[in-house]
Amino acid sequence: MWPYVQINNLNQRQGSVTAVERHLLFIGSAPSNTGKLLSVNTQSDFDALLGQADSALKTNLLAARDNAGQNWTAAAFVLPTDMDWIEAARAAQQTQSFEGMVVLGQNVDGDLITVAQALNQELIAKWGRWQFILLGVPGINPDPDSGDTWSDYETKLAALQDGIAADGVALVPMLWPNLLGVYAGRLCNRAVSIADSPCRVKTGALVGVGSKPLDKDGIPLPLATLQTLEANRYSVPMWYPDYDGCYWADGRQLDTEGGDYQVIENLRVAYKVARRMRIRAIARIGDRAFNSTPGSTAAAITYFGKDLREMARATTINGQPFPGDIASPQDGDIRIQWISKNLVSVYVVVRTLDCPKGIIVNIMLDLSLNNEEG
Repeated sequence: MWPYVQINNLNQRQGSVTAVERHLLFIGSAPSNTGKLLSVNTQSDFDALLGQADSALKTNLLAARDNAGQNWTAAAFVLPTDMDWIEAARAAQQTQSFEGMVVLGQNVDGDLITVAQALNQELIAKWGRWQFILLGVPGINPDPDSGDTWSDYETKLAALQDGIAADGVALVPMLWPNLLGVYAGRLCNRAVSIADSPCRVKTGALVGVGSKPLDKDGIPLPLATLQTLEANRYSVPMWYPDYDGCYWADGRQLDTEGGDYQVIENLRVAYKVARRMRIRAIARIGDRAFNSTPGSTAAAITYFGKDLREMARATTINGQPFPGDIASPQDGDIRIQWISKNLVSVYVVVRTLDCPKGIIVNIMLDLSLNNEEG
């Protein structure tokens, strides 16, 4: 044999994966750049991009920017009048990837919600892209003659979502014209994790929410109406008596009773894990180093657990904990099962952290004689 030396650079696929979290697609109408997909950020001139006139798209993009804060990015598809928003969502996939989409200006009914859930599943099946969909439901009609009372509005919205199972879809009543953008921006705030609930008060008050809307009788929006809408699976704002600012209630999804994805933070964490695991699994296709021997199985468990360990990474500064997206994985949270010689199943358990959405404080008096001795 003729002596030789050959050097191979072996790619072990240990690099980072492009993150799509907090990058949303907005779909709506505007006077300028009709039919185009626009990339926007905190520096964008929305008057130049979308026209000087007011539009739902521009109003909600500005609200999203103000509530998201630093390093916010998004994409906006300016919807032509003769184009279906579903086609716009599909067209945008050709250029960018998104964590979710925000749909404005549609006549939301049961059929449209069903179509939105079907799109959610289509994007997973066709592109391997897990994207939640936020739909803006029209706010109350305050006209004294043809409008609704708050009771009428509650009844209409309760009927709208009744009986629908769509865990990838959230409904936001547009009680303020910019409310969907406010919510979307809050979800994209980089000061907190995607695993944080939008009800987190420490994130700060909502930005850009003005005076309370009125019904046909001139009655301001009551907190009880928001509670009723939330109980009917709408994602709504809220406030606390004698506590300044307007905040958010739970980020409700249209999942079924008892479902794991009734709130958006659970969905976002699961979708992030799915995106990461898909990339890891693709990289191991046809690799004979991944086999059913004990050593290979142990290595595979470590390999598929890398993203879970990274997502669970926590930091403590000055005694203040900053938890990761999920709890640290435990032994047995990843299982490898060989179904046949050429087919393997990987089972992954993702553990979320506890989060107080209700706090009960119990106060007791001590009237014993020991108090008097002091």
